[in-house]
Amino acid sequence: MVGHTISLSQKIAAIGVHLLTAFGVVLGFAALNAVIDGNDRLMWLLLGGAFLIDGIDGPLSRQVNITQRLPEYDGAVLDLLVDYLTYVLVPVFYLYRLDFLPSPLAPWFAASILMASLYTFGNRNMKSQDHYFVGFPAVWNVVAFYFFAYHTSVWLNAIVVLFLVVLTFTRIKMVHPFRVRAWRPATLAFVFLWSAGALTIILAPERVYDGALWVIGLTSFYFLGISLWRTWAGPDGQA
Repeated sequence: MVGHTISLSQKIAAIGVHLLTAFGVVLGFAALNAVIDGNDRLMWLLLGGAFLIDGIDGPLSRQVNITQRLPEYDGAVLDLLVDYLTYVLVPVFYLYRLDFLPSPLAPWFAASILMASLYTFGNRNMKSQDHYFVGFPAVWNVVAFYFFAYHTSVWLNAIVVLFLVVLTFTRIKMVHPFRVRAWRPATLAFVFLWSAGALTIILAPERVYDGALWVIGLTSFYFLGISLWRTWAGPDGQA
């Protein structure tokens, strides 16, 4: 049986998807510089760009059948490296640098996030068979954005951080907004609403700020609800 020949155009398409994923590290580096410069709004735009890339590179990879076209290169490892930078390292540096955590305990909180997130990214069972995350999925960019948007106190931030670090090592299921099939149209709609609200908070004048806070707050209840449903009921009605 003759194996399927991979054309040059197919390889170029696969390389293009990998380059798109890799560009996330450039955005992450730029976001890190924005934190150093004290430009948190630019940082959020850059991290938002990295989040967008992370949302579309997976479907593109499956569309071009990237594993077969470039079997010598592990795109999953590349994705994890970029995600650790943009989902964990930059947001934690932001929380530490701009005093979102109580001093002098801030280094310990930062270290706990960094270490727990390494467990997440190294866990072979990070996702369930139906693509839910198992344990808190180290989306510290989202957590840090809530702290930024709602101007929460450093001690409330500390409590949330400790709670989520503990959740990292549990079996709680949390919805993957792009991979979980159950209620996918609704989930994608809520992702769009949340993203629109977040972008409004970053860019819009103060007069629409409160409305955007309501949007990201209420949409969060949907993601929480579907995650708790999956944790306690399971896809077949059993936990």
